[in-house]
Amino acid sequence: MDLFESNMESQFDSFAPLAARMRPATVDDFVGQDHLLSEGRALRALITSGSLSSIVLWGPAGTGKTTLANIIASTTEAHFEAMSAVSAGVAEVRKQIQAARDRLGQHDRRTVLFLDEIHRFNKAQQDALLPAVENGWIVLVGATTENPGFEINSPLMSRSLLFRLESLTDEDIKEIVGRALADGERGLGGLDVTIAQDALDHIAERSGGDARSALNVLEAAAMIATATTGKIELSIAEEALQQRALPYDKGGDYHYDVISAFIKSMRGSDPDAAVYWMARMLDAGEDPRFIARRMAVFASEDVGNADPGALAVAVAAHHALEFVGLPEARINLAQAATYLALAPKSNAAYKAIDAALEDVRSRGPQPVPDHLRDANSPASRAIGAGKGYRYPHDHGGWVDQQYLPDDLVERRYYKPVRGREAELERQLDAKKGDAESGDSSR
Repeated sequence: MDLFESNMESQFDSFAPLAARMRPATVDDFVGQDHLLSEGRALRALITSGSLSSIVLWGPAGTGKTTLANIIASTTEAHFEAMSAVSAGVAEVRKQIQAARDRLGQHDRRTVLFLDEIHRFNKAQQDALLPAVENGWIVLVGATTENPGFEINSPLMSRSLLFRLESLTDEDIKEIVGRALADGERGLGGLDVTIAQDALDHIAERSGGDARSALNVLEAAAMIATATTGKIELSIAEEALQQRALPYDKGGDYHYDVISAFIKSMRGSDPDAAVYWMARMLDAGEDPRFIARRMAVFASEDVGNADPGALAVAVAAHHALEFVGLPEARINLAQAATYLALAPKSNAAYKAIDAALEDVRSRGPQPVPDHLRDANSPASRAIGAGKGYRYPHDHGGWVDQQYLPDDLVERRYYKPVRGREAELERQLDAKKGDAESGDSSR
C-alpha cells in the first residue's frame, strides 16, 4: 500500500460508523464469547496457533462474526476477502477462488474468504466452494444467523468446524460502550461525552445482545448530547433508540416479534393477519425458508391430527419454494398460511411428546416388556423375547395388549382434542369397547 492509498484508507476510516471503527483487532480485545475465546478454548487456540481451518460462525447479528473473520486473517497474516451471499453469484465465487489459488501459488499466502449470510447461497453456489475448501485454496469463514443444519450443505459442513456464538450479555454491551466513550483515537473520547448509569443500562437492555446496534445508538446519543449538556441522559438514550432505522432487523428483537405475531395469528385462526405478517417478513427480506420451516412446525404443534393434511400442505409449500423460488412462491406460502390459520387446532401431539420426554428423563429408561422385544434370533427367543405377542393383523388390525413399559402402563400422553383426531379417538375407544365385550373382529 503506497502513501496515497494509506491516506485514503485513513480518510475512509474517519467517516466509518462507530461500530466499524471500534472493531477489535485481536482476540484479547474481543468482548464476549468466552465459551469460544477464553484461554484453552477451541476457537482461540485455532486463531492464536495460526492453524487455519474453514469454519462456520453461527449466531445472532452483532455478536462478532465479521470481527472474528478479520482477526483470523490478521493474526495469521492471510489475505482477507469479504463477500455477501445476498449479492454474490457463482461467477464471483469462482473468480475469488482463482485469485486465492494464484495468491497461494505465487506468493505462498493463504486467503481467508469471509462469506456473510452464507445461508443465502443455494446448493449450486455452495457446491462451487467445495473444491476450494477441500483443497485448501481458501479458508472459508461462513457467517449465518440461521441453523446451519438446515441451510448449509452437508458436504460443506463436514469440511468446516462449527462455532455457535451467543448474544452478548448486558455487561458485555456496557463494556463495549465504555470502551467507545473512552477511546480518543477510534471512538468518542475526543467529544468528552459522559453517560448516566440509567442511560447505559437502557442501551444495554434494549440492544438485544447486539454490539453493532448498541454502538449505533451510542453514536446517535453522543451527537445529541454534544449539542446540549455533554452527558447522555436516559431521555437522550431513549430518543436515540427511537431514531434507529430498523423497520425489520433479522437478527434482533423485531425479527422475533414479527414471527411471533405470524404464528399467533395462525394459531388464532386469523388468515388476514397471518398473510399480513408474512408480507411484512417477505418485504423486509426475511429468508422465506425460515417462514416455511416455521409453518411446518406449526402444522404439527398447533394443528396436529385435528387436520392431518396440514403438515402435507406446509411441507408442500416448502418444496414449492425450493422448486419455484420467489417472487412466485409467495403465493404457495400464502396458501399454506391461510390453510393453517383456518384449520382446526390441536396441540395434542406437541403435549404428548413433551409429556413422554418428561417421563423418559425423570424416570430413566424403562425395560421393554418381554412380548414386545425382538425375537428374530434363537438366542433371544430362548430367553422369552416375543413370547405372548399378539399379531394385530391376525385380529382384524387391532388387538388389546400392553405396549407401554410396566411402570407406565396407565400413562396417557396423547389426548385428542378436536377435528379428525377426535374421530380417530372414537374409533379407538370403539375397538377397546369391543375387546372388553369379547368381540375383537372389528
